[in-house]
Amino acid sequence: MKLRKFYILGFLIITTQFVFAQIEFTTSVSKNKLGVNQRFRIEFSVNKQGADNFKAPSFSNFNIIGGPSSSVNQSWINGKASYSQSYIYFLQPKHIGEFTIAPAKIEYNGNIIQSNSVKITVVKAVEIPKDPNNPLYVAQQNIHLVAEVSNQSPYIGEGIYVVYKLYVSQNISVNDWRVTEAPQYNGFWNQDIGVKNIKVKNGTYNGEKYRYIILKKAVLIPQRAGKLKIEPIKMDFSVGVPTGKGDFFGNMITNNINYDTQSATKYINVKALPDKGKPIDFTGAVGEFQLNVTTDKNVLKANEAAQIKVEVTGRGNLKLFDIPKITTPKQLETYTPEHKEQVSTSLVGLRGSISDTYTVVPQFKGKYKIPAVTFSYFNPKDKQYKTLKTKDIIVEVTEGKEIPSITDTLTNPNKKRVIEKNNRFRFITLNTEFKPTKKESFLFTSKFYWLLLLPFLAIPIGMFIGKKRAERAKDVFGNRIRKADRLAKKYLSEAKKQLGKKEAFYIALEKALHNFLKAKLFMETSDISIEKITELLQNKKVDKGIINQFIEVLKDCDFARFTPTSNVMMENEFEKAKKIITKLDKQL
Repeated sequence: MKLRKFYILGFLIITTQFVFAQIEFTTSVSKNKLGVNQRFRIEFSVNKQGADNFKAPSFSNFNIIGGPSSSVNQSWINGKASYSQSYIYFLQPKHIGEFTIAPAKIEYNGNIIQSNSVKITVVKAVEIPKDPNNPLYVAQQNIHLVAEVSNQSPYIGEGIYVVYKLYVSQNISVNDWRVTEAPQYNGFWNQDIGVKNIKVKNGTYNGEKYRYIILKKAVLIPQRAGKLKIEPIKMDFSVGVPTGKGDFFGNMITNNINYDTQSATKYINVKALPDKGKPIDFTGAVGEFQLNVTTDKNVLKANEAAQIKVEVTGRGNLKLFDIPKITTPKQLETYTPEHKEQVSTSLVGLRGSISDTYTVVPQFKGKYKIPAVTFSYFNPKDKQYKTLKTKDIIVEVTEGKEIPSITDTLTNPNKKRVIEKNNRFRFITLNTEFKPTKKESFLFTSKFYWLLLLPFLAIPIGMFIGKKRAERAKDVFGNRIRKADRLAKKYLSEAKKQLGKKEAFYIALEKALHNFLKAKLFMETSDISIEKITELLQNKKVDKGIINQFIEVLKDCDFARFTPTSNVMMENEFEKAKKIITKLDKQL
């Protein structure tokens, strides 16, 4: 019996080896050594029909330039059939070094088959041969991605803009493109300007005639002095390169290739604001502004509300400074102001108004003076500081209580006015007359007796509430979650209002994330960069995964402004931001 089992097991092993010996699943590449600026072809081939569920390996160190595409080759020669199915990718390395591409997987007869792994050596960028018949060389000579900056020597806080243009010669065509890496503006406050209608225009590049389109525009406001760098934008293009040959009908045959390029790195020399003549109340406003302080009522009654509006209008870094505050007499009850921003962004910078509206309620009759406010800003055109000053505002309260006398208040703050009566002297009765009193009801039979039990009932109720509060206080994890949720709602409230409006939503979402970081890490606006955020969060020992998720949401905000976005995508982005703020707050 044991011998029989041994024969069956041996037969199965031999049969299985025979079956797998019949199938070949291989990985091959067009080159094993290449420059970081070159590309190669990788092909996964299987020689058996019926293989399915192909799964490519992770190309983490490479960019997929083309593919996947598949091809099938089947032939019958001298009575012998052959079959081959291939899965093809075109890759370009991201870094210099030696990399191993893991095996691909495919399913055959219920079993998972793996291909062989491949080693790729990537060296420094190599010079592409100047071969006019090489499509890659032709694309390199006829496509140029250019970043144009309006001012390379601005002051801190002075707005500039950058425009990304794609120049294409008349000889070739660009069919499609995508951004592979968005530019970074470290040291700048930045906001993208949407490019709605892409129009082809005629222009010149290096003295030659080209067609060009505007791909991306952004307003930048430098936040610190010194040499700041604008990182390049990287893009992939589908390019049609003419071969110089025609088809049967005389039409030019083109060779379609994938081509990637990037703009040049730009350096901006930012000048510090002068110390000479800097006003004491200067808060960082740079541009050209006007100041207005108005009230909707100058005459009102006590306990009647009036609104006082402080508004700064003009052009400049409107979102990056504090507007002046008003000072009101203590007899006017003043509430926290409502802040509003009505700012539009264009290539001339930020333009519009920001305002604080105060609600004041007088308590007593009289006239009250709200002192004038001052506002200082730096004008980069005149290269000097300017100060604006408003007039005093007089608020008159015509009806209401009189203001208490200072002398009375200091002498006896609890003293009350004595009311005199005419019958100040009364006759004292000498004879006494007794009368029977009404029979009093017994205390326990009184209908109000149960009210005496209320204090005793309040004791167990208070103990129960106190116990629940203590349990809630001990629930540290739960309290953190509740606190983090409230924090996320607080910072994301404005973004939630803008759902459905792409530009406004992503601006509000990005601002919410920045404000959260400023509150939690005590960061300045000028320090907000991916590198600085990563460094500070790592110092706080935040999980690397949570840091990466937060950076990903920030990048999505920047990337989504110039890509098609649906309402569903915005809602998903909002929920993602809410979750990551909650996670990050718990760890911090």
